[in-house]
Amino acid sequence: MKTEIIVNSATQETRIAILEDGRLVEILVERPDTQRLVGNIYKGIVTSILPGMQAAFVDIGMEKSAFLHARDVGGSPERLDDEEDEDAEDDDEEAPRSGRETKKYTPIQELLTKGQEVIVQITKEPIGTKGPRVTTDVSLPGRFSVLMPYSNHVGVSRKILGWSEKRRLKALAARLRPENCGIIVRTVAEGQGEDDLTRDINDLKRTWERVHRRAKRMKAPALIHSELGMTTNLMRDLLSEDVERVVVDSKSVYNDIIKYLKGTAPQLRDRVLLYDQKEPVFDAYGIEQEIANATNRRVPLRKGGFLVIDHTEAMVTIDVNTGRYVGRNNQEQTIVNINLEAGQEIARQLRLRDIGGIIAIDFIDMAIEANRRKVWEEFNKALRHDRSRINVAERLSEFGVLEMTRQRVRPSLLYTFSEPCPLCKGSGRVQSPDTTVTKLERWLKRLRAAGGEKKLVLEVHPTVGSYLRENDQRILKALRRTTGAQIILEDNPSLEIDAYRFSSLKTAEDLTAKYEA
Repeated sequence: MKTEIIVNSATQETRIAILEDGRLVEILVERPDTQRLVGNIYKGIVTSILPGMQAAFVDIGMEKSAFLHARDVGGSPERLDDEEDEDAEDDDEEAPRSGRETKKYTPIQELLTKGQEVIVQITKEPIGTKGPRVTTDVSLPGRFSVLMPYSNHVGVSRKILGWSEKRRLKALAARLRPENCGIIVRTVAEGQGEDDLTRDINDLKRTWERVHRRAKRMKAPALIHSELGMTTNLMRDLLSEDVERVVVDSKSVYNDIIKYLKGTAPQLRDRVLLYDQKEPVFDAYGIEQEIANATNRRVPLRKGGFLVIDHTEAMVTIDVNTGRYVGRNNQEQTIVNINLEAGQEIARQLRLRDIGGIIAIDFIDMAIEANRRKVWEEFNKALRHDRSRINVAERLSEFGVLEMTRQRVRPSLLYTFSEPCPLCKGSGRVQSPDTTVTKLERWLKRLRAAGGEKKLVLEVHPTVGSYLRENDQRILKALRRTTGAQIILEDNPSLEIDAYRFSSLKTAEDLTAKYEA
């Protein structure tokens, strides 16, 4: 697979696109007012403990308090079990797993007290009305390893498949491990020598010592360590021999990357190229149009089918449709073909749109169990390229629905590039003109019952105004006739489509609220 990383830097944002075989599979965006927070370490104060939720809220100096669940407090049995069970992975490189595991953890009220100072690290960005999620299990990722203070665990990424290499790296890490710290060896360490790993671990050790000194010196709440910027962070985590090239359109960002690689992976510096053409770099690589399509609700499939992706408060739903694709002779095979193609595209869209949380996929119903299993297996294969933690149900339901979860670290692309519609408030629906007219009639009848004045000015949104004037003002005339009111109709573009305003023709007094239900 050919992998390329394209970096576009502008005044208001930096965008990083990851291409696989020429197709956009991930887009990361960083803006000055929405700096990346995941990985930042804070000295915080526990402000409240909620035994009913088995969680605590921690003031880390942000607008919203951070959420700390009992399972994310270091030393709880679940955390210790995880270290043993997940011996061959780090948080950035977890393979898809099926189902959810429920483990016991020490009650939050036995772990923390109100007013206690704690060192925490952000694991999930603030999303919507929720503050950031944090853990006390601090980890510092480097190029080849991850340092875990307060732990004695040693592990190797499960993506390193050779057992002899796993044993070599684990033995090396165990020997180099600083006192009272754990080490996980990352995938890019495969084939690296002792000097590279030693230098990486020593750098992380010095970083942690600085963090620890700041934690002792600074008064809570306080930021005591900032994670690398998005571009350098991505170079650390992704740039390897598997990446064919990195194309950057900013001289300063290019210099930052070269400077970082000089000390960590000098052999990869010649893969970083400075783009200096007149055509914008994202246009040159066909990325801009793909980004524009990445927030569309409907996603076309090559064979004629399509996906419909909807975001709700509880989950994201994805519906698979046959569209124009009718196959040849066998209906079951036609459905299987569409579902197989849909599975590949859904895996790509999850990464591209950075969709997280609970996801329900409604595949087209298949009658044969072997076909359902085939679709499930191919979909799971497609998910292997995803860097996020994924849990997939063990089978499609009898109705063709597959449930899964995907690690949500930051808001999805939809919420990064858009905001709720001021008219429909994000529902995608607005009040119909018929409903508005019915409300107008009820208002006028309440006015007549109260003996109010009859000469009125009615202001409505232009869409409703056009509806009232249709067919020689048939609807408006009917309102006048049934209520006995004399109405002068005026369009007001500043009103929302479901709003209206009645005022006295004589005094211009706004009467709307006076006769509302």
